[in-house]
Amino acid sequence: MRKISGWLVTVVLLLSLTSVKVNADQTMSPTSNLHEQNTMSVLWFQKSAEAKALYYQGYNLGKLRLDEILSKRPKNKGLKPAIVLDIDETILDNSPHQAWYVLNGKGKPFHWSEWFNRGGAKPLPGAVEFLQYADSKGVAIYYISNRNEAQKEAAMKNLQNVGAPQVNGDHVLLQQPGEHGKETRRMKVAKSHEIVLLFGDNLGDFSGFDKLSVSERIQAVDKHKEEFGKKLIVFPNPMYGDWEGAIYNYNYRKSDEEKAMLRKKCLEIYQP
Repeated sequence: MRKISGWLVTVVLLLSLTSVKVNADQTMSPTSNLHEQNTMSVLWFQKSAEAKALYYQGYNLGKLRLDEILSKRPKNKGLKPAIVLDIDETILDNSPHQAWYVLNGKGKPFHWSEWFNRGGAKPLPGAVEFLQYADSKGVAIYYISNRNEAQKEAAMKNLQNVGAPQVNGDHVLLQQPGEHGKETRRMKVAKSHEIVLLFGDNLGDFSGFDKLSVSERIQAVDKHKEEFGKKLIVFPNPMYGDWEGAIYNYNYRKSDEEKAMLRKKCLEIYQP
């Protein structure tokens, strides 16, 4: 009986050591399932009341600033006032598509283009109410998105379905073939209007932030700190964006293993 007990103890110890080694190896090896890593980001965006509050806060601030700007504008000023907004994660909520990636992986046949073409994205908190308010004040509204031009009809239909005003071919400006960033389209609007407010979930929705490194983006924010909340309104998006692209030096063709290692490398770790 003692021999059997001793044998069982030995087996249990060996199994335990094997388990520890497997767990240690898993901890050291970067996961290749990057979409599963996004679980908490998508959950926060969809289920936290804080995310909803931040959208209300951003659009409430936008309304206050718009009223202030319009009250101080000379009535005979030449250029008509305009506001410029991004679409995705600024007006429309694409988090269900991100949740699909978390559960199914990007390799499944349900890409951005298919999601966009469905035109079923819901509006984010406060967005449509603000847009309708700006429209009632006679302010021109321009929707500048990096969706491609081929997706314009679907984008316009989705915006119209949620009640966004001034949705037409001249006011929805999507990315043209070979175009990088949004600056060209913003400059086009600025030729005929004074852009008084800009809204987005990505610093690329504003001038001067394209293709910067992680540290350069942070420095640029510090440089423009007086503009945030005054002319630039930023919304939260922990799911994707240039903040992630900067970590990969904007090379999204890196393998998932390389991306996972770069993510961990960028973490600021407590040093006891």
